[in-house]
Amino acid sequence: MAAYSKITPEIAEQLRAVVGKRFYVGGEVDPNYSHDEMPIYGKYMPEAAVDAETTEEVSAVMKICAANKIPVTCRGAGTGLVGGCVPLAGGLVLCTRRMNKILEYDMDNLVVRLQPGVLLKDLAADAQSRGLMYPPDPGEKTATVGGNISTNAGGMRAVKYGVTRDYVLALTVVLADGRIIELGKSVCKTSSGYSLLHLMIGSEGTLGIITEMTLKLIPSPICDVSCLVPFRDVESCIRSVPKIKLANLDPQSIEFMDADIVTSSAAFTGNPIFPERVRNEDVGASVLVTFTGYDEDELDQKMIKLGEIAKEADALDVLVVATSSNKKSAWAARSSFLTAIEADTKLIDEMDVVVPVDKIPAFLIYIRALGDELGIRIRNFGHAGDGNLHIYCCSNELEEEEFKRRVKIIMDRAYTKCAELEGQVSGEHSIGHAKMVYLRESVGEDVFELMRQIKAVFDPDGILNPGKVCDSTLAERA
Repeated sequence: MAAYSKITPEIAEQLRAVVGKRFYVGGEVDPNYSHDEMPIYGKYMPEAAVDAETTEEVSAVMKICAANKIPVTCRGAGTGLVGGCVPLAGGLVLCTRRMNKILEYDMDNLVVRLQPGVLLKDLAADAQSRGLMYPPDPGEKTATVGGNISTNAGGMRAVKYGVTRDYVLALTVVLADGRIIELGKSVCKTSSGYSLLHLMIGSEGTLGIITEMTLKLIPSPICDVSCLVPFRDVESCIRSVPKIKLANLDPQSIEFMDADIVTSSAAFTGNPIFPERVRNEDVGASVLVTFTGYDEDELDQKMIKLGEIAKEADALDVLVVATSSNKKSAWAARSSFLTAIEADTKLIDEMDVVVPVDKIPAFLIYIRALGDELGIRIRNFGHAGDGNLHIYCCSNELEEEEFKRRVKIIMDRAYTKCAELEGQVSGEHSIGHAKMVYLRESVGEDVFELMRQIKAVFDPDGILNPGKVCDSTLAERA
């Protein structure tokens, strides 16, 4: 692979001719473009940036960069946690945050067409105003929908509805050489050759740049209820999850939280919605379960059955989050978990492994023992219904280099344990550059090499988001 080129004054003028004042170079570039929300993975300033507004602009920019071998890192809201939108090779950051229009709804076919810079919270609210739901529900509501597609984000409703991939019908994509292609159609099924659409989903901007999406929607549930089920310990808490899933209750979400994160969230938000003691006993862990239904009678029957399961599982109680304000408070508190950790922690690293549901206690016990051994505070929560755990390594005492040294030991052992439990490296945060070595170890050399070959077909000069997912050329050059 040829070496990358720098952005010369001549190339800068070509780019400026495409986007005008939305081209920035040198000191004009937003410093936030150098990192995502996990700063432990480093800051890398690009030489220049563009804020694109149309597919045609993205195409024109890519043609210039392809002709001159300029590396391009696509970026949305920058809310990722694995260094996925960090410009490791410098070059150009192409930001799609201004491509933020919801273009049209097709109410007969329950689909919406939009640009990638639309925020998840804005799409959810706009669809809701029309009596519709966009089911994927990642915790970071200020992420862009394009970013969610690029990482195949899952979220809290995945146990019932599936992940982002399951709602993408069609994409407009700009390839590395500037060609514009259309993938998929506004239909719900296809057996029409290789699914390049699904290959693009979750590719983190390494195969192409998504500039338009057509997404499937569903009618909004008529009514819903949330129930908090507290337990004395993690083991009994997680043992209840398969029973809930097997009881034909069709839960919309089953979220797990331990006592530590509940305390942190209450202190951060001032909202002690989740109790720390129930019936004069300490709560060790809880699940927050949401059901949807056609009417209140259906929900009542589901809550009765949940109560029976909880009693058999030795739960402390079943607490119904009855009012709409309490439901809003409960889910706002759940969504604040990461923010609460960030607020009182100096150094953080994370993993979002996914393991079989019945293996959650084994993994949590193992990771906590590692933390105790190495003097790293382990904090966790996650999606109990699908086995996706968010594990945070935290310290306020260590210097950064010592923190990184200890956390690497934890990560190496934890991902090995994850593989032993038949898990996967990431459930929704994706790979970026931070988790590439663990992906390689997890899938093996043959699969990893196939991924690299796919990358080379779409991007032969390696200019799209270098150093991410399976592209180890930057590390090999170093």
